[in-house]
This record gives sequence, structure tokens and C-alpha cells, in this order.
Amino acid sequence: MISYKELGLVNTRDMFSKAMKGKYAVGAFNFNNMEQMQAIISACVETKAPVILQVSKGARDYANINLLRNMARGAVDYAHELGCDIPITLHLDHGDSFKTAKDCIDNGFSSVMIDGSSLPYEENVALTKQVVDYAHEHDVTVEGELGVLAGIEDEVSSAVSHYTRPEEVVDFATRTGVDSLAISIGTSHGAYKFTPDQCTRNEEGILIPPPLRFDILEEIEKQLPGFPIVLHGSSSVPQEYVKMINEHGGKLADSVGIPEEQLRMAAKSAVCKINIDSDGRLAMTATIRRIFDEKPAEFDPRKYLGPAREELKKMYMHKNIDVLGSAGHALD
Repeated sequence: MISYKELGLVNTRDMFSKAMKGKYAVGAFNFNNMEQMQAIISACVETKAPVILQVSKGARDYANINLLRNMARGAVDYAHELGCDIPITLHLDHGDSFKTAKDCIDNGFSSVMIDGSSLPYEENVALTKQVVDYAHEHDVTVEGELGVLAGIEDEVSSAVSHYTRPEEVVDFATRTGVDSLAISIGTSHGAYKFTPDQCTRNEEGILIPPPLRFDILEEIEKQLPGFPIVLHGSSSVPQEYVKMINEHGGKLADSVGIPEEQLRMAAKSAVCKINIDSDGRLAMTATIRRIFDEKPAEFDPRKYLGPAREELKKMYMHKNIDVLGSAGHALD
């Protein structure tokens, strides 16, 4: 077994406590390769923000858990080299079984999510508690989930969403011992979060999605005062990236995300972790498509992955400063 402490990582306990006191959320940014990791770390060092490096089950299969662990070790060294020892968590996103969660804990992850939200309630409780019991033996923090998000992202998918029931949260948190709770209040996975008929159009013709259910969030806060809350599926789907992709050969029609002002509002509440994956994919794909279109003879990966990395960095810096409010809090 390899402890995350040997890698220089931290779990989310102090990170979330500080975020709740400071009225900001920590960015949980998914990564699959070196360029994404470099962009995330350099953006967070430059903005002096704590960060959660998030790995989905699909990313584990794609990149190999041993390589990911060593990339996380490298991320800690890279941040130090850049001049700021920001807190870095390596987190499993949407773990689907005790075996997956245990494998990550044994391989240096400092935080894991166990997603039993699609199971009957009692089975979700039992599975989550099993993971918590093992994780806490190794001082690893655990995120559970109540409610189901619609959408598709990696191997997580659901055709419909089910809002979190506030009346269940106290029982769930008490019986499982989870350190944080992912809830469903209207966010969704993937770039296609809402269909056009679910949205309204403003005077400029831009699709506006339905607002998040802050009433449910407020009721959960009343039931679990001071408890860390997580929002999944919180990409904003920047329209400039959608436009760039489509102008250079892509086909992303009617892609609508979560308005950033709503996420900023959520970050000032008990929401102390906000997951962002699709926006990174869009930024990277938009840049690469533009270069391939404008320079069709280009075949050096550095010439298109390098600019994509810079665009990712710019996007993550914007999220830390303007959306999450985490900039400047790395050394709190």
C-alpha cells in the first residue's frame, strides 16, 4: 500500500473546512493526461488556489492508476517548482464499487467518491459505509451521493434526474460517516445538460437553462448545518468554445451549461467542492480543432497540445478567480 502522505498530497478535511469559512468552493478538475495536469497546477499556483485533481473510473482505465499516482506526485513537485506549495488532493470521481475505491486508497488517492446514488437507499447506505470504514482507517476522506444527475460523462449516465431529498440527508450522513455529500439540485453531466425546450431564450437569442434549486440546497443546509456539500456536473459550456469547435469542423448543437453566476452563488453556501470536467474538454478540443483546421500540415503534438494546455490554464484561472472564489486561499 502507498499512502497519499508519501506523495505530498492532502485529504479534503481541512480544505473543505477552510472553504466553508471563506465562502468559496475548491475546484475539482478532471484530468487524463500530462497537459491537463500541467494546466491545472500552473493555473492554481498562479491564482494561489487549492485544488482537487479528479480522476474518473474511465481516466483510470485510460491512463493507468500507477501513472496517475506518479503524475499526482509530480504535480506536488511541479507546484513547488513554480513557487507555491498549494494543497493538492487526488480524488476518485464516481467510484462504482468498494473494490475500485479500495484500489485507489491503496494506490495513493487521498479522497474517494463512492457513488451508490442509483441503488436503492439502503444499498447506497451499506456500500457507502463500507467504503468509509476502510478509507478512514487510512485517513482518506469520502464523498457520498444522494440524488441522481441526468446526462452522460465517461461511464456515468442517467436519462433523468432525481433531486436530493432533504429529509434523507441526516440519516445518510449519520449512518455512513461520509465527509462530504454530493447532491442533485439541477446540475447535470456532460456538455448537453439541457434540451432547447427546457430553456428560454433571452433577447440575444441565447438559451437560458432553468435555475438551480437553491431551495433544496437551503433545506439541506438546515438539516446538516456546517456539512460540506458537493456539486457535480457544473461545467458552464462556454459558448466561445462551442462556436470555435463548430467553426472548425465540429458538430455541437444547442450545448447549454450551468450559468457561472449561479455557481458563484452556490460557492458562497455550504457548497465547498464544484466539479468541472466538460469545460476542460471543450477548451482543449476547440484549440486543437482550430490548429488542425488552420494548419493542416501540422503533425508535431507539441504544436497543438501546447496551445491547448495554455487555453486550459486560462480557463481554470478564470474559474478560480471569477466562479469558485478560491483564488488567494491556498495558504489560508
